[in-house]
Amino acid sequence: MKKSGLGLLMLMVLASGCYKPKDERVYVREGIRSDSLDNNIVTRPVAHAFSGLIGEGLEITEAVTRRNDAGFLELYVSGLNNSFNTKRFRYRVEWLDADGLIVQTKTSTWLPMSAMGKSPFSIKVVAPRTNAVNFRMDTRKWE
Repeated sequence: MKKSGLGLLMLMVLASGCYKPKDERVYVREGIRSDSLDNNIVTRPVAHAFSGLIGEGLEITEAVTRRNDAGFLELYVSGLNNSFNTKRFRYRVEWLDADGLIVQTKTSTWLPMSAMGKSPFSIKVVAPRTNAVNFRMDTRKWE
């Protein structure tokens, strides 16, 4: 029993030593890239189950605002789905004025979005009025 545990530990050390940092601008999908512990045909079911067990999901990596040439505030949100499964969700952006009050608009509705497993995603939203200076974004499950 001790030998199999030691063998597994050595395999994990060997596999982690072969890791090469990747350029995040290029994503090679599962089935095309070289095998690793998380996408090998033998270990994939375990990796997927573990991903669900620990509750991997969406991670927002960046939220940037800027004013466009017409004076409207634009919001760019970038993120990564850390799960192996496609995550379907809804999001809503509420625009705020200089006093922190919600800019009343009909466009502040829940919009559908999905992010494929182990993939980056992005959302772009433009404020409906020029008096918006900030935002508040909310997400919920797609039901």
